[in-house]
Amino acid sequence: MKTVLMVAEKPSLAQSIAKILSKGSCSTRKGFNGACSVHEYTGSFLGQSIRFKMTSVCGHVMSLDFIGKYNNWDKVDPAELFSKAPTEKKEANPKLNMVKFLQSEAKGCDYVVLWLDCDKEGENICFEVLDAIQPVMNRAQGNQRTVYRAKFSSITDTDICNAMNKLGEPNRNEALSVDARQELDLRIGCAFTRFQTKYFQGKYGNLDSSLISFGPCQTPTLGFCVERHDKIQSFKPESYWVIQAKVFKGKDSPLTLDWDRVRVFDRELGQMFVNLAKTAREAKVESVSKKEKAKQRPLALNTVEMLRVASSALGMGPQHTMQVAERLYTQGYISYPRTETTHYPENFDLKGTLRQQANSSPWGHTVKALLAEGINRPRKGVDAGDHPPITPMRAASESELGSDGWRLYEYITQHFIATVSQDCKYLQTTITFSIGTEGFSCSGKTLISAGFTEVMPWQGVAQEEELPVCQRGDLFTVDEIKLLEKQTNPPDYLTEAELITLMEKHGIGTDASIPVHINNICQRNYVTVESGRKLKPTSLGIVLVHGYYKIDAELVLPTIRSAVEKQLNLIALGKANFHQVLQHTLDIFKRKFHYFVDSIAGMDELMEVSFSPIADTGKPMSRCGKCHRFMKYIQAKPSRLHCSNCNETYSLPQNGAIKLYKELRCPLDDFELVLWTSGSRGKSYPLCPYCFSHPPFRDMRKGMGCNECTHPSCQHSLNSLGIGQCVECESGVLVFDPTSGPKWRMACNKCNVLVHFFEHAHKVQVSTESCDTCEASLVAVDFNKARSPLPDGETQHTGCVFCSPVFQDLVELKHAAMRHPMHRGGGARRGGRGRGRGRRPGGRGNPKKPKDKMAALAAYFV
Repeated sequence: MKTVLMVAEKPSLAQSIAKILSKGSCSTRKGFNGACSVHEYTGSFLGQSIRFKMTSVCGHVMSLDFIGKYNNWDKVDPAELFSKAPTEKKEANPKLNMVKFLQSEAKGCDYVVLWLDCDKEGENICFEVLDAIQPVMNRAQGNQRTVYRAKFSSITDTDICNAMNKLGEPNRNEALSVDARQELDLRIGCAFTRFQTKYFQGKYGNLDSSLISFGPCQTPTLGFCVERHDKIQSFKPESYWVIQAKVFKGKDSPLTLDWDRVRVFDRELGQMFVNLAKTAREAKVESVSKKEKAKQRPLALNTVEMLRVASSALGMGPQHTMQVAERLYTQGYISYPRTETTHYPENFDLKGTLRQQANSSPWGHTVKALLAEGINRPRKGVDAGDHPPITPMRAASESELGSDGWRLYEYITQHFIATVSQDCKYLQTTITFSIGTEGFSCSGKTLISAGFTEVMPWQGVAQEEELPVCQRGDLFTVDEIKLLEKQTNPPDYLTEAELITLMEKHGIGTDASIPVHINNICQRNYVTVESGRKLKPTSLGIVLVHGYYKIDAELVLPTIRSAVEKQLNLIALGKANFHQVLQHTLDIFKRKFHYFVDSIAGMDELMEVSFSPIADTGKPMSRCGKCHRFMKYIQAKPSRLHCSNCNETYSLPQNGAIKLYKELRCPLDDFELVLWTSGSRGKSYPLCPYCFSHPPFRDMRKGMGCNECTHPSCQHSLNSLGIGQCVECESGVLVFDPTSGPKWRMACNKCNVLVHFFEHAHKVQVSTESCDTCEASLVAVDFNKARSPLPDGETQHTGCVFCSPVFQDLVELKHAAMRHPMHRGGGARRGGRGRGRGRRPGGRGNPKKPKDKMAALAAYFV
């Protein structure tokens, strides 16, 4: 029997699709990588009985990066990244071992059906999957076709079965357009980011951003926010005057009239018009008009409109909205949430989709009435040729979806119902008056038919006080005429919804990437999100944009990126050559980069005004090993140490607290050690500032603390304090923390595992001896006599943390960021790769992880 391998983009999608196609009869097993399951069943394919294997990836299998040596910021000129630096495809998440997993499942398979998401990114992942599996699949006989592509827009029985019956081919051109965008963003973004980050962080100490990043889409996005800020700052209020008139008839309430001239900017002129109007004591009705008007039902919902409404009405940021929408999609509640289309296909089952909502309590009565009276034909929108508009796929309740999930689903459903409802109809009455020589008017609206606003009440026509019945020639008594002084107001900061509109209008980003770009400028501390989801630029964001304008406005204006996006779309359509577009765009930005570097003094002049020199920032902390003077600790992101005398800056671990470590010094360079402590987990380790930035040994890399240092004899190194292999991760070592007493602990130097042991012990030391069973370092513990948990009143014991029965009840796994390997199908059988206390001279090689001992420890921890 031949085998078909089917691959979806996410594990939850694979499970849903397999259940639908197998009619619930598939068997399931875990893949060896622990992240993806494999669903198997027997069925029919190409007229023959066949075995199906349905599995998934977890997003992109591969990511684009520079080859190793070009990732060193200190040794590579950023200008080389435009052309000289070769790129390579690397596994996007090496821990998942996705390529090996796909190959293990594809081996011996005869066909592949690709169920990746149906957008350009999905097409790109299709070819990543094919590159991994085609070498191990069975060879095709003759010209037999073996690769198929499923096209679908929702996880429903009908859509999935239709997709299986109409299999096509993956689109190479769309995949190439994504490759082009990835390479452009990598080369352009990294070159500018590396240069300006190193330049400015080396000069200023209070930028408060770990990365001074540049992005071809990110920077124009920031530009929109700063442009609005500049308008607010340069705005000068101007006084203007309006005439307010109030009239009444009989015992009716007074009517406030609008002046036909609206406003004047000269007070004396306004006073003249008031004087002319005051000559008349009555207001004469010049006309009464009644006109039936309609408020149109909305177009079908696309991604950009969903993001706008979620931000402005639901208070949900674009990035969070897309995460919630993707979850609703994978669970089968809504259709694919990334689409530019606002027009339903001709064969779209509007009634069937609507009928699913008939028993929903919030809008069930409206739906039943619509089905009984007949639905209205939706307005004709734009067919972008990608996916149908976003619609609900099945009924749901708040308890099923949770708070944010329900609010977004509720809006999507209401919007869909509104698109097939009638327009909102109302009667607008307008009365015009003359008072002396001046004309005035008032208007009111009376609802005729609520239409779609019954399900979207926030769009409804506000109920206004009814106007009095009158006709032309009627006279009203003038109650009051006066001149009011007002002032023009500045615009407000851009809201996320307004920014999304501007990005769509100018072609910055795609429906999928717009939330990412907005999230990036927030994370980089270029803007802050204020009340009402308004985006207020920070000093750093403002200076950057003003600097780009000063040097090369095209770096921040949307025009050049919009032109690039058009070229990328031509690649996707097969109308432009991948290599020509890539080379032409890189040539343009390479010239811009060189000009930017030569002109950086222009931006630096703006930086000097807003930020403090690095030498004037921070507070004295530890001594420099070169000049033995105090270095200053700079807390603003990125936190670092700076020696003003040597004019050297040293990196530090981020997101934690730094303090001096007992005035101890590194034996290699005489720098005073500092202690880093994580605020959230309590994990800590000492480090040498110089070694952290300049690794002293070949097997160390930049950013390693003393808990990873392979110095053979230093009392703070891994070789002296390492105990044994981490019980959670493959490569980590549990290192004793000598500063943790009396609540002693050891922590993994790779992952977030924290093991508490020997609480209230007087003294804990790592012994020079090793365990005979697992080769982990022994630990010598000296307990207080009054609190000793040892038998027979003993206070001292030396033993193995993993194997000693005396220590077993005194060890507690406190925290782990990842689940235990046992939960991923690993557990004890992943042993044999421990490092004990390092491999430098004086170390003990590779401690073993005996199956029985480590399984027992793992079970105890769990």
